[in-house]
Amino acid sequence: MTPHGTLYLLPVPLSEAPEALLTLSPRLLDRFRQLSFFVVETPKTARRLLKRIDHPLPIAQLTMSPLPQEATMAQLESLLALLRQGHSLGLLSDAGCPAIADPGARLVNAAHATGFRVVPETGPSSLLLGLMASGLEGQRFTFHGYLPVPEMARNARLIELEKRSRAHQETQSFIETPYRNEALFASLCRTLHPTTQLCVARDLTGPQEWIRTASVSEWRHRPPPDLHHFPTLFLFLAHSSGRSG
Repeated sequence: MTPHGTLYLLPVPLSEAPEALLTLSPRLLDRFRQLSFFVVETPKTARRLLKRIDHPLPIAQLTMSPLPQEATMAQLESLLALLRQGHSLGLLSDAGCPAIADPGARLVNAAHATGFRVVPETGPSSLLLGLMASGLEGQRFTFHGYLPVPEMARNARLIELEKRSRAHQETQSFIETPYRNEALFASLCRTLHPTTQLCVARDLTGPQEWIRTASVSEWRHRPPPDLHHFPTLFLFLAHSSGRSG
């Protein structure tokens, strides 16, 4: 009987800058090169990465199955069928660790439910790098993914998260589509209490990396950072003595 394959969770660089490849360990690069079946967020992005790391097989011979944002059970089952056939799969996102803020978590859950082996590999994670560099509370923290896009809904959510941060002394973190970064930053400065500590972590591990933590009051009195088109993580921590402003 053919043994079942393994689902490997493969982190990828956070930036497409050449130096970002240095964030991938030799062990992780070896794992990429050993696999010929991949489940990916965007095939074009995955092909470009595999070419950059000198995968030993021609790119045309690699199987890259896209994972839809709202994958159906039938689509998940078709991917698990590869594991049943004995093929190991590499799951990768467009940037950073798979299954965090992307649809890969559903495939991982389905693999566990079916009894397949799941192996996470170590690599760059913007969430952990940003938290490490923020100086904010690192024992209690929550990542919220994307906040609402409409301004009123976004501001209401920020007020809610600030209350939660204050009550539990918990760091709140989230991301945004790069072209909306500046609108989100403006909302943060307008909505949060002046004493709340806000960290902006731009282009982590990339050539334009820039990380700064300051009070909202300080942010309001300095020129806004250049965040347009840069992947950015936002984090904040409200002081227990502050009040929503």
